[in-house]
Amino acid sequence: MSVLLTGGAGFIGSHIAVELINAGLDPIIADDFSNSSPDVIDRLYAITSKRIPCYEINVADAPSVSRIFEENAIDAVIHCAGFKAVGESVSEPVKYYRNNLDTTLTILEQMKAHGCENIVFSSSATVYGGSHTAPFTEDMSAGDCTNPYGKTKYFIEEILKDAAFADKSLSVVLLRYFNPIGAHESGLIGEKPNGIPNNLMPYITQTAAGIRKELSVFGNDYPTPDGTGVRDYIHIVDLARGHVAALKYAANHKGTEIFNLGTGKGTSVLELVHAFEQANGIKIPYRMAERRAGDIATCYAGTEKAARMLNWRAEKTLQDMCRDGWRWQQNCVK
Repeated sequence: MSVLLTGGAGFIGSHIAVELINAGLDPIIADDFSNSSPDVIDRLYAITSKRIPCYEINVADAPSVSRIFEENAIDAVIHCAGFKAVGESVSEPVKYYRNNLDTTLTILEQMKAHGCENIVFSSSATVYGGSHTAPFTEDMSAGDCTNPYGKTKYFIEEILKDAAFADKSLSVVLLRYFNPIGAHESGLIGEKPNGIPNNLMPYITQTAAGIRKELSVFGNDYPTPDGTGVRDYIHIVDLARGHVAALKYAANHKGTEIFNLGTGKGTSVLELVHAFEQANGIKIPYRMAERRAGDIATCYAGTEKAARMLNWRAEKTLQDMCRDGWRWQQNCVK
């Protein structure tokens, strides 16, 4: 099976590429490298011993995407391409709506034009908004998003649902990610944000590496066991394997189905910091800061649906996430 992997050189996409190859599938990467690096392709070769075809394109550009379909027999699409910085989405909403929606519309149009019927979309737990009580389950309402980034994910979900309703041959799987962290155990690929990180783990590893003086913990007065925010952290490799399971499901399914990808367990910010210290023998200096607007106290996944229908569960531990994240950080600063 040939799989078009948009955003395949990014943090999430690169790990999906590895797991696709491990499963005997053939990824084809499309990426404009706006938030990734071309050297990821060489790193993927070092891990898999397979040279993955890569097209340097903007996925919103229809002629470029059409060329990929014309030059390859694409059986399915995993759509990860998109801007993802929450703060930037607040300051530049039009940029996010234009890019994230346009890439999806182009992919759908080219899939239809070339007879491709299976798509797995990289969505987010942010679509649940802040009004639910954890664990978040797939049957809960969505759309009460607190930022434009989350709204683009919700709008894309709705577009894909409508497309599958109108075209009964289409199979759509929406994967709502919780908080992917860690890195591949080889230390060759991981999260390397351009500029200010969007996620907690790069802040921790950069503090451990001395790039940052200290970690800022936003909020210590939440109604949680230690007062800091609780999230569902999932190892990036487990998340990537969830996409392989979703592809297998999509191949024998029509319509739209939604799955959470998480561990089903909440971990506070301070618990993650202490787990990192214990796993790596490094002290992380931190200070308490004010809450960030829009943050909720507790967010973790209900995972039974994915276990039941995809036969998938997260397997790696918090210690695995911390060790692998630190190994990657040490490699990427050399």
